[in-house]
Amino acid sequence: MTDLIPSPAQARVPVRGGGTFPVRRIYCVGRNFADHAREMGAAAPASKAERGQPVFFLKPADAVVTNGADVPYPPGTNDLHHEVELVVALGKDAPAGVLAPENTGPLVFAYGVGLDLTRRDLQGAAKAKGLPWDIGKGFDHSAPISELVPAAEVTALGTLGLTLKVNGETRQHGALSDLIWDVPDILHELSKLFALKAGDLVFMGTPAGVGPMVAGDAFVATLDGVAELRGRITAA
Repeated sequence: MTDLIPSPAQARVPVRGGGTFPVRRIYCVGRNFADHAREMGAAAPASKAERGQPVFFLKPADAVVTNGADVPYPPGTNDLHHEVELVVALGKDAPAGVLAPENTGPLVFAYGVGLDLTRRDLQGAAKAKGLPWDIGKGFDHSAPISELVPAAEVTALGTLGLTLKVNGETRQHGALSDLIWDVPDILHELSKLFALKAGDLVFMGTPAGVGPMVAGDAFVATLDGVAELRGRITAA
């Protein structure tokens, strides 16, 4: 069968050591740090037994911004917010059915750090009306991401932290040990809803301290000793 339009280029993320990671889907987790849930006006669970179900949403695969490229300020908003997050890259297809948390490890190919950029005013307006808030999350250039670091090179993931600096000022910092749902938990929960495949990225949620960014802002996001993402917000 002949394509009748030019085939779009597949989004790809560089991998440390060489090669690239072709992106299939981007899953994102909302309210996965208790301090962030509270700052957004949501209740935070007091224990794992009370945590309920995770909040999921998606971004387009071609929303990734790689290699430290500039991020243009998006249209339709006057309140662009940063959310620094651990990113998990899947390198294998999950078997059919629901994955047990203890069986999720072989799926994980690599880790990185990324920003879940959010048009907060559009998200807030949709929430107030009880409407879906996809346009607040799933827009062009909304998923800047570092190079991916093979999982075999990352030890003691749960002891690491995330940090975001904007113009040299620390805006966000959080420990991965404070995740409400850790990586095995999230892959287990996602497998109840989706067929997880090689090429999927999972943005794991952000700690407290989210806030606005404007054109000209320079940012540095880090996953302690593992990955770093640098970039700049430019005028639309």
